[in-house]
Amino acid sequence: MSHANAALTPKARLRLAKLIVEDGWSISSAAKMFMVSWPTAKRWADRYREHGEAGMADKSSRPHRCPHRTPPAVVKRIVALRWRQRLGPVQIAYRLGLAASTVHAVLVRCRINRLRRIDRATGEVIRRYEHPHPGSLLHVDVTKFGNIPDGGGHRFVGRIQGKRNRAGTPDKPRTIHHNPRMGTAYVHTVVDDHSRVAYAEIHGNETAATAIGVLERAVAWFAARGVSTERVLTDNGSAYRSHAWRDACAQLGIKPKRNRPYRPQTNGKIERFHRTLNDGWAYARFYESESARRNALPAWLHEYNHHRPHTAIGNKPPISRLTNVPEQYT
Repeated sequence: MSHANAALTPKARLRLAKLIVEDGWSISSAAKMFMVSWPTAKRWADRYREHGEAGMADKSSRPHRCPHRTPPAVVKRIVALRWRQRLGPVQIAYRLGLAASTVHAVLVRCRINRLRRIDRATGEVIRRYEHPHPGSLLHVDVTKFGNIPDGGGHRFVGRIQGKRNRAGTPDKPRTIHHNPRMGTAYVHTVVDDHSRVAYAEIHGNETAATAIGVLERAVAWFAARGVSTERVLTDNGSAYRSHAWRDACAQLGIKPKRNRPYRPQTNGKIERFHRTLNDGWAYARFYESESARRNALPAWLHEYNHHRPHTAIGNKPPISRLTNVPEQYT
């Protein structure tokens, strides 16, 4: 391939070759004029005699055959061990009697050198998808977090002090062992498939009525930002299998969809968002109480949507994939 500093581009090669072949210049004179070596000038002149102008184009430097290339049968064994047992290059090399660098080169060539590219359930290469525009598909799910006692939870203050804080938190029901139950925060989350813009609410349950209310407010929230919802994807929870959910989607003009049972990878975008939510908000810092953590959620969502770079969309914030949004860059 010719490059910015190449002495001869295809057009210059043609001029050089014509001077030698058609105009009768000596190879030395033509090479001196174009400031190239004598063998280079002769090579392009010979190509012009044999192929004409078509011979002035770059040719592939790939060899016609590679006798030292790993045989296809060995490649199949390497791929089989990678898919079925999730082994790394060193382990595969030990079993097959190969060099680890050879195994790694095969895995790179087959695009399975990263375990995250392989489905852990089936061993097949992960098939990624993205809907073409915002609102084409909304992922909906619920994630749960234990409520934080007054004074802080055991993650930050330790087990002993955490138990004391649980016991000192008022208005909490007690179990048969007289230990206070802190309860659960159900975070209902909605993520747009194309833009990754997220919407979330915290509730005390995950019933169908609560899920429907979250969906209605999420659809209105996205509509205020110019996004029209077409379909929604959920898991097979009881709330999403109910007739009330089906009727609510029909009333909103949305097509409800559910992923295959025991197949959370289909709803993988929101599952990955839950991990980000866990690391960036729920357990990111010390909270003195559950109300303090809940009050921090809106600010974190704004940071996630408007400022935090998202690696799946070119290190840009999710809101950048929506156009004409008020306060988009604030």
